[in-house]
Amino acid sequence: MSATAPDYTWFSDRFPGLMEAYCLTLVKGLTPDGLLDRLGAREECRVTGAEELLEPAHHAWEEHQGDRLFVGATAVGDWTLAIEPNGYLGTLDEAIIPLSKGTRLVSHFRNVNAGDHFFWLDDGDLRLHFEPLFPTGRDGSDPDGLVEVMRQVGFDLSEDADASYELHTEAAFALAEHLTGIRLTPELLESATYVCGTAPVPGRC
Repeated sequence: MSATAPDYTWFSDRFPGLMEAYCLTLVKGLTPDGLLDRLGAREECRVTGAEELLEPAHHAWEEHQGDRLFVGATAVGDWTLAIEPNGYLGTLDEAIIPLSKGTRLVSHFRNVNAGDHFFWLDDGDLRLHFEPLFPTGRDGSDPDGLVEVMRQVGFDLSEDADASYELHTEAAFALAEHLTGIRLTPELLESATYVCGTAPVPGRC
């Protein structure tokens, strides 16, 4: 097992702005520019450090009124990590199905109201989707294939009144690591340079 939920408790401490509302997407075999291109975006700026994505994301929301969303992308090994502060492109079928063509995509999302989603796609096939806060409700072409892994990384899959709702966001990070082999660290997020652009929200532009 690569990681468990306690391995990612640093995220809320080190990146409180992102923890409030984020979408993280990992796609294998694409460059940052290639990922932006598939989303219909182009490079507009570069910033260093994940916290530095917050302000331009806020400005993009004000400028485009939600019709375009800000994305920062950086290479991590053979993968590209896309970070959307207060964004959700990584949850939309119209975005993630074409983004995953010919490769693997894993994304997870949390909004200011603690609503959340986790997605795993291989070559356009949605293998698994669920809400980390409610991990017993799963769908996709292989909804039960990772049940044991989900338990091991920290999800409580019991369906009784005593189910635990602690560290479900951190467990999503750990499950993403299991599927990608990419361990995110605070040092990586803080030191990375992100290629940034705004992408159209399908159906709004």
